[in-house]
Amino acid sequence: MITDTHAHLNDTQFDDDVDDVIRRARETSVTRIIVIGMDNPTSKKAIGIASGHDGIFATAGIHPGYVDEDTDIKGIEALLGSGHVVAIGETGLDFHWTKENASLQMELFEAQIRLSVTYDLPLVIHTRASFDEAYRILLPYKGKARGVFHCFSSTPEDAMRAVDLGFHIGLDGPVTYKNGEDVRTIARTVPLERLLVETDSPYLAPQSHRGKRNEPAYLTDIVGEIARVRGMTPGELARATSKNADTLFRLGGKDS
Repeated sequence: MITDTHAHLNDTQFDDDVDDVIRRARETSVTRIIVIGMDNPTSKKAIGIASGHDGIFATAGIHPGYVDEDTDIKGIEALLGSGHVVAIGETGLDFHWTKENASLQMELFEAQIRLSVTYDLPLVIHTRASFDEAYRILLPYKGKARGVFHCFSSTPEDAMRAVDLGFHIGLDGPVTYKNGEDVRTIARTVPLERLLVETDSPYLAPQSHRGKRNEPAYLTDIVGEIARVRGMTPGELARATSKNADTLFRLGGKDS
């Protein structure tokens, strides 16, 4: 069993064939997928997909790239009791494209951190050109907030800072890229119990599928590369990261 902890099956690119995408994933042993909300509408769409398929789960949150259009934190909070939501996010900070709305990004990020503490749900965190700022916001919540820095794109040293905060590290397609040596270093050095695997579908397809729409079935490439750099078998890595997903997201229920 492999668990894709970050996929956007609620993206419009999957509107015509999401059932086939889920079937292909299961054929490659990707039996559980977490569908990630980016704002209120996509969070509701993620919940709808999860409600119609076994082994599919949802998150609810406002991505930093969406804060200019959606600031309805109360709407996100209302979705948390749906029975399908296992995390809050995708939230975080993205200063790669703009810092003009940095204060709003930080305000909504911290609001979602507070929700995660109140509802005892993990965070799914996006950082791009913003790890230091995100770290500073999270530091007062050390020991209270938990979650994953998904598609980790900062340095190996920053990855260990995130682990020290009590967070997991999510790795996806870039670990397979020719220029992905930093990501492979992270894959090799982060404690195994803090690693998660993900596709970020439909984005960041692994090297053998570059230029195609990414989908959860391709997660086996990512698992294989991380296993290689850690000196493990793919099966061992799949089992370990699925156990980590169980622990963080409580995929077996509140007591798991």
